[in-house]
Amino acid sequence: MSNAVPPLLTALVDDAAVFPPGSAPLDEAVPAHAGHRRSWYAQLIGPLLLPLADRAGASSDTEVGLIGDPAALETTLGDLPPGTRQLESPVAKRGEDPCPGIERLAALMRKSEEPWQWYLEVPLAWGLMSGLDAIAALRAEGLPVAAKFRTGGLAAELFPSPADLASVICACRDRDLPFKLTAGLHHAVRHTDAETGLVHHGFLNILAAVLGAADGLSPADLTVILSTTEAMPLAAQVQPHLERERPLWVGFGSCSVQDPVDDLVALGLLDRPRPEAAR
Repeated sequence: MSNAVPPLLTALVDDAAVFPPGSAPLDEAVPAHAGHRRSWYAQLIGPLLLPLADRAGASSDTEVGLIGDPAALETTLGDLPPGTRQLESPVAKRGEDPCPGIERLAALMRKSEEPWQWYLEVPLAWGLMSGLDAIAALRAEGLPVAAKFRTGGLAAELFPSPADLASVICACRDRDLPFKLTAGLHHAVRHTDAETGLVHHGFLNILAAVLGAADGLSPADLTVILSTTEAMPLAAQVQPHLERERPLWVGFGSCSVQDPVDDLVALGLLDRPRPEAAR
């Protein structure tokens, strides 16, 4: 099953099972992640994401991404598990200048000789563009860093509008700056959550938008793509590009990686093997 997952979808979904709203216990999340890594869709799945405080709970052969604030990273950088692949950290609260936090983390990157990938979470608020400029400058310096943005949460104001998300995707494109996303991307297509009434972005909308951005579409064009709630037109946009490497977007964390798998299968973008072929 080495080719079950096409290049466009490879490593699209990091396993954030221990984070809300899933909040799986660590002793359940670690073996479940191992099961995902053995599955037919294994190439779709990135590392297991853990809070920095839970780093000792991962088995030695588990690839993990660790998430913590800059102060916590400063005190634990020499005590990370061997399976660490990426580090993620917020650089500022909403309304704060992100640049001091970015430079604080840059100092850690410059001291480290480990091949970790760093993701710096920049609020989609005041100071965003100067923060992106600063991260792009670090990449030009040769540091293994990319941006990270939050696309949801427990309140409506934590969900960026399609226009705001379109603008940040184009801003990253214009800076040749990879990015990853977190929160709110529970399903493939933009939808309203029946329990909360919150409107969630769809990861397929974003995939179609980044393909469009790489091909030169404008923020206005991307806003239309990000706003649509029609599944099949989106799938038709993405289908011809499945053998293409995914541009710009590193991927996103999901507290239930089975949901993206099921959505992609239902939309004909991922082929679930027949039971006899999977054995």
